[in-house]
Amino acid sequence: MMKIPVASGCLCRYVLTVFLYSLAFLVPIAPSDSLPPAEHGDFRDLLHTIEDIRQQAALKLDQAKRSEQGQYMTPAPTAELLASMFENLSGDVSLLDAGAGVGSLTAAFLQRVVQEGNVKKITATAYETDKVLINNLYDSMTLFAEVARKQQIQWHSNVIQADFIVSAVNQLQAISVDATPITRYNKVILNPPYFKIGSKSHHRKLLQQVDIETGNLYSAFVALAIKLLEPGGELVAITPRSFCNGPYFKGFRNILLENTALKKIRVFNSRTKAFKGDKVLQENVIFHLVKGEQQGDVEISSSTCAEDQNPIIRITPFHEVVNPDNPDRFIHIVTTEQEADIAVKVGGLPCSLSDLGLDVSTGKVVDFRTRDNLRMEPETKTVPLIYPMHLKNGSVVWPIKNLKKPNALFNNSQTAKLMVPNGTYVLTRRLTAKEEKRRIVASLYEPSVADVDVVGFENKTNYFHALGKPLPVDIARGLWLFLNSTIVDQYFRQFNGHTQVNATDLRSLRYPTTEQLQALGHGVNSLPSQDEINRRVSVLFQSADHTCRI
Repeated sequence: MMKIPVASGCLCRYVLTVFLYSLAFLVPIAPSDSLPPAEHGDFRDLLHTIEDIRQQAALKLDQAKRSEQGQYMTPAPTAELLASMFENLSGDVSLLDAGAGVGSLTAAFLQRVVQEGNVKKITATAYETDKVLINNLYDSMTLFAEVARKQQIQWHSNVIQADFIVSAVNQLQAISVDATPITRYNKVILNPPYFKIGSKSHHRKLLQQVDIETGNLYSAFVALAIKLLEPGGELVAITPRSFCNGPYFKGFRNILLENTALKKIRVFNSRTKAFKGDKVLQENVIFHLVKGEQQGDVEISSSTCAEDQNPIIRITPFHEVVNPDNPDRFIHIVTTEQEADIAVKVGGLPCSLSDLGLDVSTGKVVDFRTRDNLRMEPETKTVPLIYPMHLKNGSVVWPIKNLKKPNALFNNSQTAKLMVPNGTYVLTRRLTAKEEKRRIVASLYEPSVADVDVVGFENKTNYFHALGKPLPVDIARGLWLFLNSTIVDQYFRQFNGHTQVNATDLRSLRYPTTEQLQALGHGVNSLPSQDEINRRVSVLFQSADHTCRI
């Protein structure tokens, strides 16, 4: 992996730039009075100068808006890392930087070009909508032009104060209507905004017009950039890792995997150092794509932060990254041989939940929708309402007094559809804290919790069941141990980069056979130690039984 000198210290505060405004037109921009001094035209000072501009601009932004909308610009070390991932720096470059901020990514790209590339001409297009940042971006482009001139590189820039989604969709639609020529790019560098797109929003409808179905701005930006990329063009982006799994990003994964070759992925193995002070719930990933190239092996690197010049690098067969047998096309990020071994073992288990005649669902009780039926303590004609707070040390502790959440749900005609038959279930939390060591922590719900016919599971829990009915006891206990094993949690983290554990994610796991689960759970009355759980589960990977039986 190419290494570029970087600043010292762990400043990895990277995600998410600027929330969009609804502007679909170009706005003439006048230069401000903050243009850096002429002596900064030396490329060796370029990123330092842009970093100063970035930090000063950040102080002028509305801090409440920044926090609410995830408005974080790219620090210099992270920008350098993104720029280092491009492979072909020769010929004429047409560069796109959408959500450009003050131009940090374009600066890093230009710095690498003048240090190492064989580029004679650069046409840089930068989209930005924030009124505070736009003049700084214009100043940065002026500085870039001076640097390029001194290096005998032709420089042309377009600063566009417009909504990138609106602009890109308009261009793509023009192609389909009258074959109007549009600007194509052979290099794209992105730190796109991270913000949800409402299902009925104007942006969502626009994206659907060009066959993009996604619920977040960052995936929309990348999908549009892929469509605007010319064949053989390269794209490097830093985004949340959440697109790697889950149903909401399946359409985006299809666009990415069907139109480009996934060449490189960079992950960060310390959330604490990488996101200190940013309160970011999701992990981030940097990835490098080439449009239209045949897919080969993938280079996966990991490090503590962007400044680490000695990352762990692994060349991974593509089938380990995207399992060809997984119709959801989850992207697994396997950084070490140990993780690869885990992926082979757990991913190679014989059964899906449906093979076993089982399923997992999100708890049916959304408490605020049935407030009148909630009870803080059990009463006559109430049943247990199980929240995540009741899941403790692998068991269900109910009721718990003197807490803010209710313990019970009134059993009547209004709540009947929210109940499940009382019996044996395996429960997990849907949400985990980012500092927790485990994503999956399974608890066993047993019918002895209360002498009732039905029970309610709150919406922030997932429950495993036998197609709507309670689980057979031995299978439930085996499943309970299996989900609490270290190897399953490690495998789950390979494709789940956020703090949510959704039913879809649990459904995508591979599971042991019915007989293996029964044997695993036989005679287990309480949750064993972690070492004992791991010892018992390790036997599964030594067994020759690969037949799923209901």
